[in-house]
Formats: sequence, C-alpha cells, structure tokens
Amino acid sequence: MGMFAVFGNPIQHSKSPSIHQMFAKQTGIELEYQKILAPVEDFEMHLTDFFEKGGEGANITLPFKERAFQFVSELTDRAQICGAVNTIRKLDNHRLLGDNTDGVGLLLDLQRLGFVSPSCKILIIGAGGATRGALLPLLEYGCDITLTNRTFEKAESLAHQFSSLGKIQSKPMEQVISAEFDLIINGTSSGVTGEIPKISHNLFSARVACYDMFYQRGLTPFLLFAKQNQVTKLADGLGMLVGQAAFAFKLWHGITPDIEPVLKALQKELES
Repeated sequence: MGMFAVFGNPIQHSKSPSIHQMFAKQTGIELEYQKILAPVEDFEMHLTDFFEKGGEGANITLPFKERAFQFVSELTDRAQICGAVNTIRKLDNHRLLGDNTDGVGLLLDLQRLGFVSPSCKILIIGAGGATRGALLPLLEYGCDITLTNRTFEKAESLAHQFSSLGKIQSKPMEQVISAEFDLIINGTSSGVTGEIPKISHNLFSARVACYDMFYQRGLTPFLLFAKQNQVTKLADGLGMLVGQAAFAFKLWHGITPDIEPVLKALQKELES
C-alpha cells in the first residue's frame, strides 16, 4: 500500500485526504494518505523523514510551496517556470521530482464551468503563490492576462517574469476601473479573513464571470461582492482543488481519475 501525505501549516482544514481516498476507491488503487502539520522552521526535516520512511508522494500547501521548489532534486518544466512545487513524487535512487499542478487544475475547472476560452481577457488579483502557479497554463491557452495587486511592484515583477510566455501586463489596482474583462480571478487570500480586495465595483457587469481560488461554505466575500454588482457567473476554488489533486494522482499512479463525482461529493459535504 503506497504512503502519501499533504504537508502544510495550518493543515487541519485540508480536504486532500478525502479527495485522494475517493480517487483511490474509484480506480481500485490501495493507498494511505495523511495530513502532516509541519512546523514552519522544520518543514524540510519532516519531509525528509516522510520519504525516508517509505513515502511515495506528497502534496505541499501553504506556506511551503516555494521551499519545496528548493528542496527537490528535479523539476517538471511547469514547476521550474512558476518557481513553486505543490506535488512531489519519489523517483529511483531517492531522487524527488517536483511538479506544480495548481495551474492545470485551475484551467480544467474554468473549462468545465465555461468561464474561459482562448484569447479571453482575464484580470487576476494577487501576485502570490496561487497566481504564480496559475499563469503558465492560462498563457499557453492563449488568454490575455492583466495582473493587479495591493503592492503593485509584485504584480509588475511577476508580469515581467512571464512576459515571454504570452500576453500579460500589470496595472496598479487604482487604475483597473473599467468592465473590459471576460473573467476576474481572485488569487488573494483575502477570503480567509472575511475581506475583499480593494477593487472598483465598475469592473463588474452582467457578462463577466468571477472565480475565487478560495472556497468556503456559501459565497466567499469576493463572490458576494461580485453578485451584489450584477455578476451571475460565480464559482469558488473547490473545483480547482479537485483538479490539481487529479493531476497529482496521475503523476503518482499513471491514471487520471474522474473529477466530477468527487467534486459533487465535496459540494454536498460543504452544503450540509
């Protein structure tokens, strides 16, 4: 039986164990999957210990994705480009391969929802790790991306870093004031504290779709704000969570699980 885990701090809220157990049941694979609360100062030691004791794969969540990037022996192209790792697979000779499945998980969910198409104009709010992981698949798909962030220099730096990969620019938050976008994505962690990004309500219209990478029971603060400003196409990041997990599962087991029944089960659990 393969041994897998998710590492984070905090970690008690993680849905990853139940997602991977549902994937395992669906595909007939036996595995053990646990949550590991890694102390911020000793993350690398706990990760090393896990793989030395027979661990075959790990998911990495906040705040360790950039440290996992530094920790692994090898990187997939997409992990190398975005500078963060959310999935690790143990290879031969104790080498560790780092991947980032966040962006492909997001794109898959946006396609499922009908929120994205090649050449669509996307505003992404936030320039942290969540946004960093999302950019490559969206740019490769052909999207035209504008980045904004509370600290403009971070958005500017990130846009410059990805500028050779597709159409991407940055704008200060106070200059993003017109309803010119097809899709607005909240990549900040503002929902955790019940806040919303300080963006203009003029961005919203009945035709725009809004997506929050954060998820909770009911609408997130960002999605509630969008709904109050005429937006009807709304979705949170639960589908992205299941999507990135499916790509991690494929990296470990060579099988792509069916996302839809797992997503429905989690939605039902959140609503109950």
